[in-house]
Order: sequence, then structure tokens, then C-alpha cells
Amino acid sequence: MQAPINIALVGNPNSGKSSLFNALTGLNQKVGNFPGVTVDKKTGTAQIVPGVSANIIDLPGTYSLYPKSADEYVTYDVLINQDNSDSPRLVIIVADASNLKRNLLFCSQIIDLKIPVIIGLTMMDIARKKGVEIDLDGLERELGVPVVAINPRKNKGVTEIKKVIDLAIRSQYKTPPRDFINSNALAKEVIDDVRKAVPACKSDYGALHIAVNVDDLSFINSTQKQAIKNGLQAHQFNKTKIQAEEIMQRYARIKHIMKATVVENDPLQKQLRSEKIDDLLLHRFWGYAILLMVMFLLFQSIFWLASYPMDWIEGGFGALSGWLSSVLPDNKVTDFFINGILAGISGFAVFIPQIMILFGLITILEDTGYMARISFLTDRLMRQVGLNGKSVMPLISGVACAVPAIMATRTIENKKERLITIMVTPLMSCSARLPIYTMMIALVIPDKRFGILGLQGLVMMGLYLLGFFMAIFIAAIMKLFVRIKEKSYFIMELPVYRSPRWANVGTTMVEKAKIFVKDAGKVIVVISVILWFLASYGPASRMQPIHEKYEPLLAKVDPASKEAAILNKEFQSEKLSNSYAGVLGHTIEPAIRPLGFDWKIGIALITSFAAREVFVGTMATLYSVGEDPENNNATLREKLSSATWPDGAPVYTLASGLSLMLFYAFAMQCMSTMAIVKRETKSWKYPVIQLVYMTALAYVCSFIIFNIFK
Repeated sequence: MQAPINIALVGNPNSGKSSLFNALTGLNQKVGNFPGVTVDKKTGTAQIVPGVSANIIDLPGTYSLYPKSADEYVTYDVLINQDNSDSPRLVIIVADASNLKRNLLFCSQIIDLKIPVIIGLTMMDIARKKGVEIDLDGLERELGVPVVAINPRKNKGVTEIKKVIDLAIRSQYKTPPRDFINSNALAKEVIDDVRKAVPACKSDYGALHIAVNVDDLSFINSTQKQAIKNGLQAHQFNKTKIQAEEIMQRYARIKHIMKATVVENDPLQKQLRSEKIDDLLLHRFWGYAILLMVMFLLFQSIFWLASYPMDWIEGGFGALSGWLSSVLPDNKVTDFFINGILAGISGFAVFIPQIMILFGLITILEDTGYMARISFLTDRLMRQVGLNGKSVMPLISGVACAVPAIMATRTIENKKERLITIMVTPLMSCSARLPIYTMMIALVIPDKRFGILGLQGLVMMGLYLLGFFMAIFIAAIMKLFVRIKEKSYFIMELPVYRSPRWANVGTTMVEKAKIFVKDAGKVIVVISVILWFLASYGPASRMQPIHEKYEPLLAKVDPASKEAAILNKEFQSEKLSNSYAGVLGHTIEPAIRPLGFDWKIGIALITSFAAREVFVGTMATLYSVGEDPENNNATLREKLSSATWPDGAPVYTLASGLSLMLFYAFAMQCMSTMAIVKRETKSWKYPVIQLVYMTALAYVCSFIIFNIFK
């Protein structure tokens, strides 16, 4: 079997590129970063025909070969730089048949790079609804490259495109002998100089791009750059004028091709179903009302759908812990396994159903095309606080995780808007906060219903909306202090409404659960083990008197008596309070006591700087270590609900529960987010500002809400 070849998938945004990637690769996918940049790199393997496999590289979407953002530059570098490790042997251009004229611009540019090309024409059904008929054979003749009609969402045309890929690999299809436009005539002397300086360049159009972007190309050495710059100066090369002339010539030829191969009805004759739906969903009033209803249903579903599997998992771990306590010998190894490892695993496993449901519902919103409408709806609000509609997608992505959301701000060209978006995105309630919200809401918010509305779901939605509106409020303040003056524009293509791809939704849910278990679970278990040690051992000067006090008392009573159970609980509680973890917790307790937090919550606040979701694992470990071994079959919620202060008052009340949720809604509490902010802003100043303002905001808001409800 021959070595896999590189095949790049390129195309305009919303052209169906990701659908084809999923159809070709199935579950054989992985996500990483392109070398040297923190831009998502989706790759996968595909069996083209027996004996022939390929590495499919899904490149970021772009409208032309002139990059404007970091994402677009990645696509540009892969296509232009032959030394790039992802340099493709074959390019599949995914083009939207319903917007063929615009898509053909990008197609024509890649054809002129002299890389073997296949065009996959998607959304033929939408084109037909618009009254557009395309002569595929004629289009193939005019372009000089194979054209295949595909519908990857329904797995149509995938077999045909694999056959064409096989033929292209075996050189049955060759690059067109002549350029789409005469690139050499645009700047003959300059192109000749570039091809002389860079012999590896295999097309006139590629040489033209080297001339235009010579300062930004990493694969051109200093000697070559100097030779090219000398030529540019000698021939008075005006790149703006050349680019404009190139685009005009391309559209002139595209117009001719469209006239010869495409029949279009009067576009005013027929309004698409998507446009009719938009009349309602983008309405000045009903659009926002429907958005709020969609958000409520999303968060209500997280409780409703996840409640059964969560109860099973929680009860299962409680029963398993109780059973192991009864059959294993009472020693430190058993204690370590049950209260260290098993408690840590139960601390994150119970929330896997909610994580899967959250990402499944978000994927449905993206797949149907509604997520893009949310950006459109909120653009006016964004502009009033110094942002624009492009800021909405990072903010919405922040509901999943702040790290990729902050990376997504690279699509914002305006420096001021990008910086403000980075600074406020961590205020959005990410999925790492979901376990904390869920646990506290179930603990302190009654499960009341008002018709179809549930109080717990309303509180959950309120927390997410609170994060969004606080981000807007902070952005409005930062707008006054960030001194960058630069105009910006928000241009967005709204995708047509489509039914969700249920296979894709399922794949996303499984993949996100794996990531949660692998990333968060690993951290939670490690910290749980460390906490078990810190909570099980303490300074000899503190622990010795406790043993001397309780061991003689326990020896005098019947181990099965009620008195022994009370003594044992007091013994375990005092040991935990004087352990290393207890000493640390009591040290910081005076600072957090005004918020309604005890020392155990203080320990969890510290450990959750590694990752917010560690809070739950920390509480599971602390309450397992501090409990009577006979009580190991109790769930974490039961243990928390019975937790009391020294005076017997419950720790977790409505006031303290709301205070804790509010603290986590606003506090930074995430080292990974701070690291990515530093990387994106190239300065520690901004993550430090974030840490300070978010911690202060969280403390003040928690203090106020606790004292209101106390």
C-alpha cells in the first residue's frame, strides 16, 4: 500500500467544506494546531480506493487568495508554500452552486497556482430552488478541471468524488495548460525576476503572489527576498493596482463562463424559504423574543434530559463506594482508592451527560444555521459597547470554552474590538462552570414549575445571560479606556437553514465527552489524589493530640453503637480540620467568610485555578475524607446538604449557593485562559488586568448577593 497523500479541502465559509470533510473521514479525525500558530487544524484519513489512502486537511474558509486574518493566512501558506508539511498534492475546492459567481473567484485563483484541482459543487438543491441550472459538463470544459456535484450532508456524490480523486492521483486529470487569466501579462518583468530568484515556484500566478507578499513569506530566504525587492523597485511594482486588475480580469472571464454554462431565473420571482423564515427570526421584536426562548429551552433541556443518567451515575458511584468500604480491609490503601481516586472520578463522571447534551444542542444550532443569525441579531448591541457582530461568535464560543473562543477573535480585523473581545470573553459561562452551576442549583434552588417553565432552568439561563450582559457592561467601560481609533465593518453571509446532521451531532457529543474526560478528568483525578494526601495527613503537633483524645474513647464503646458513630464522625472531622488541607483552608477562611464560604470551599477555590471544574472533584474528595467510612454510599449532594458550620447552621443555603455561583460566574479561575490571553496579546499585562478585575468583580458581587439573601 502506498504512503498516504495530502489532500487539502478549501472553500468559502458556509460552502459545505466541513460536511465533505466529515463524509470523507468519518471518525478518523483529529484536531490540533497548525505549526507555529494557534489556529485549529482538522485532519483525517480517508480510504479513497483499495490500496490508496489520503490525509485530508480541512483548511480555514476564505473568500480569496489574499489573506486578511490569521486563519486565512494559514490557508494561504499551505497553498503557496511548497515547503509546508501540509502542502497538498491535490486540492478539492468546495464551491456553493447557489453562489457560483463569488465561489469561482477563489476557484480560478487556485487553478492558476498549477496544483491539481477538483471542484466539488455543493448545494445544487438550493441553486435549483433559486431557479439556477448549471451545465456541469460545460463548466468542466470552461475551467479545465473536473467538476463533481456532491451533497455530503446526505452522502451523495462522495463515491463519485473518490473516483475522480483516484483518477487525479494517477494523473488522468492534469492541470490546465493555460492560465485562467494571463498572469504573466500583469507584471511580466517582476514575475520573471521572481521565478529566477525562486526556481521552486511553478506558476506565474504563484510568482505574482510572492511579489505581493514577499515580506510575509517564511519560505523565502533573505537573499531571495532582497533580489525580489530589487526587482520590485526597479520595475515600480504597484501591488494594489495589480490586484485590482487581476480581480477585474477574473470576473470578466467568470461572467463569460456563467453566461455559457448557467441559466438563472429572475431572482425577484422567488423568495427562498430561508428568507421567509428570516422575516420572523430576524424581526426587530420577535427575533429577540425567539432567541430568549431558544436559550431557555437549551438550558432547561440540560436539566431535563441529563437528570436521569446523572442520577444513575451518581447513585452508582455511591453504591460502589459503600460496597467497597464493606468488603475491603480498613486501611490507608483502601482509603486512598475510595476517597482519593474513586471520589475524584465520580466528581467529573456525573457531569458527562450534561457536557454531551450542551455541545449536542450547540451543534444543532450551528448546523441549522441559527447560530449565524444570533450574530446578526446582536450586532447593533455590540456596536454600542465598542464591539461588532464578529465579536458575538467568540462570545458564543465562550459558552463552550474560553480558550478557542479567544483564538477565534483573530477574525476581528479591528485591533480595539479584538482586544476588548479578548478581555471580556472569559465572563461568558463556559462548560467548565456547568458542573458547579448544576450542583449548586440542585442543592439550593427548589424544583418548582410554572407550567412548562422550571425554576432551575430559569436560574441556569439567568447565569448564562448574566455573564453575557456583564461582558457587554465591561466592554462599554473598556471602550472608554482603549485608545485605538480604527473603523470596522460587519459583513456576514447568512447560511441557508438546513436540517441538522444527526450523525455529526452524535460525533460531536462523543468527541466532546472524550475531551472532557481526557483533559478535565485527568486534572481532577490528579488534584483529588493530592488533596487526599493533604486531607489525610497533617502536622504531627496537631494530629497526635487528636489521636490521643479519640482512640481511647473509641476503644471503650461498642463499634456498632450510635455513640461510636458520633465519636468516629467527630474524630474524622477534627483530623480533616487539622490536616495540611485544613490548615490552609482555615488560613484563608477569614477572607472568604463574608461571602458565606467555609474553609472547604476555600480549598476548592484554590485548586480550581487549574480548571474550574476541579471544584466539584475537590469537594468530593474533601467530603469523602472527612466522612465516617460507613457513610461512603452517600452522594456528594447528600453530603453537601448535611454540611454545617461549628454552630450547627447549614453551610449551603440559598444565600451561600447564589454567592458561590456568582463568584464562579465572574472570577477568572482558569490558568489556561490566562495563558492563551498572554499568547494572543503578546503581553502579561492583559491577563493580569483580567485576573484583577474579574476577581474583584466576583468578590464584590458575591458579597452583595450573600448579604441580600442571608
